Amino acid sequence: MSYIHFDKTQLVNLNYSLDREIIRSNQSGAYTSTTIIGCNTRKYHGLLVVPQPQIDSQNHIMLSTVHETVIQHGASFNLGISKFPGNYSPRGHKYLEDFDSEPIPKLTYRVGGVLLQKELILDTNRDRVMIRYTLLEAHSPTKIRISPFLAFRGYHDLMKANTEINQKFKKVPNGASFHLYPQYDPLYLQISKKGEFVPAPDWYYDVEYIMERERGYNYQEDLYVPGYFEFDIEKGESVIFSAGLTEADPKTRTDAFEKEIARRIPRNNFENCLKNSAGQFIRNRNGKTRIIAGYPWFGWWGRDTFVAAPGLTLTKGDTKTFLDIMDTMADELTGPLFPNVGSGVTTNMNSIDAPLWFFWSLQQYIYYTEDTKTIKDRYLGKLKGIIDGYILGTDFNIHVQPDGLVYGGEEGIALTWMDAVTSDGPVTPRIGCPVEIQALWYNALCFYHELMGDEKIALLAAKVRDSFEKEFWSDEYGYLADLVNGDEKDWAIRPNMVFATSLPYTMLSENQNDQILETVKSKLLTTRGLRSLAPDDSAYKGYYFGDQISRDNAYHNGTVWVWPMGHFVEGYIKLHGKSAGNFIKKIVNGFDGIMTQYGVGTVAEIFDGDPPHRPKGAVSQAWSVAELLRIMDLSKKI
Repeated sequence: MSYIHFDKTQLVNLNYSLDREIIRSNQSGAYTSTTIIGCNTRKYHGLLVVPQPQIDSQNHIMLSTVHETVIQHGASFNLGISKFPGNYSPRGHKYLEDFDSEPIPKLTYRVGGVLLQKELILDTNRDRVMIRYTLLEAHSPTKIRISPFLAFRGYHDLMKANTEINQKFKKVPNGASFHLYPQYDPLYLQISKKGEFVPAPDWYYDVEYIMERERGYNYQEDLYVPGYFEFDIEKGESVIFSAGLTEADPKTRTDAFEKEIARRIPRNNFENCLKNSAGQFIRNRNGKTRIIAGYPWFGWWGRDTFVAAPGLTLTKGDTKTFLDIMDTMADELTGPLFPNVGSGVTTNMNSIDAPLWFFWSLQQYIYYTEDTKTIKDRYLGKLKGIIDGYILGTDFNIHVQPDGLVYGGEEGIALTWMDAVTSDGPVTPRIGCPVEIQALWYNALCFYHELMGDEKIALLAAKVRDSFEKEFWSDEYGYLADLVNGDEKDWAIRPNMVFATSLPYTMLSENQNDQILETVKSKLLTTRGLRSLAPDDSAYKGYYFGDQISRDNAYHNGTVWVWPMGHFVEGYIKLHGKSAGNFIKKIVNGFDGIMTQYGVGTVAEIFDGDPPHRPKGAVSQAWSVAELLRIMDLSKKI
């Protein structure tokens, strides 16, 4: 039995199987995502989801799903499953025997004497998904019919039946192409052997997405089925159905499929699952290499990029990709600020910490390579520009105070990673001097001094160090304030203080760091990461659920995050050395079971604050995966 495996009992139980999703992406920015039984539960689910830059910056669902039908002796057995009002139809999951992830997602169906295997894979560099059907057993002539459900819409949107749709199709080798709307690229649907496309255009109304209903969003749409593909298949034969934005050569599909399998890191243990998942966040399109913050609905984020890049690339020895990412980001620097999210006309620059995380990310490169020269040659001017910009003052009232500490914030704007905003404004307003910003600022100054020997910067760093302890440390509490704004101090226990213990340059004594880490350990540490707020705080929310406002209120008020735990572990190792080994191993081992939950083979964005700490949010998050890889790497080097 493989590392990730589900049996028939689990698959036919919809309460179980619909709660487990697959997400696979490629280097071009396309992805495929659905549940392990092929029933879409989110508007973001689809077999082919691709960028359409000629329309906008979001991804678009081209092929939502397919329903397969096995035909023998004139009898039809539909293997598909979709949710409609009041029922699931058809209920093809009842024919499922097995789900396996090795080497790629694989479903096995049994219909009488027929045993059919279905495998799914994305082309690494093209906007194309391939599905391979293999007839393992059959006692009589067998046909397969494939009905494609087309969407052609942005993944934040929903489709409704309309008269504007173009129902015409063009014949292509072993298939047909569809161009439902003029602004879209055409979609090519083809099979690897001679078959027949039978036009039978129809709308399927009120397809429901239960996860969107749970999240308080519109959850019904209409999908267009232009007809079906039908072909004979013999015992032992494999036939590949492909869907892509360019025409494929049917004769090469078998080789193309096998080559794609050969590229995959096997998901045969926890660490390899993380390594496999890590590669899925890297997007290389139009000469720009970026990190997608999470799937299915995140784009690329500046902050997330710098936090995640070392774990996703350097832990695997991939220095080239790391530098490509940094080069792409460096080109986006505007004044002293990086885009927090997006690019071009949609750019949002409101991140006080992204520029400072840039310093840390480059430090990690030097740590892994001992190559300081490359960093100085490529990025020294950018680093100086950031420091100068903070000192002089920049957008969002970001500036250095006379005491050396960094202040930032405006009403209605969230500048730190705790960035949930409702109609009432930021849920966790942190106008003033946030604790992690001071830790990052000091680290940035010291790193720049390390590179250049700038004594003015060294003096400023010393001032920051003195001010930090004076303003943030409490002997009474034994930990750091989360925020200082003049005479006002926020003593809520949050994970932000851990960065003062973990960064390459820190400001406090070992005893102070020990007290911080023990506070975090006792109040925030869980088997899934660090709570964003201590449970005994009156603002604590133990569960992340409900509509957008309810979820936003919980997002940084108790919800567990994986990525800050990387810095908790690093601070712990710096303090305890080899004696931390067993403790860190226990933390890592605690994650093993999540690979068969929620996003199968990957790590979720967040988890509930209260036990059993169920996974929530995006099913696969870059910095969650990255920091777990970095934790494992740190533990090996103790």
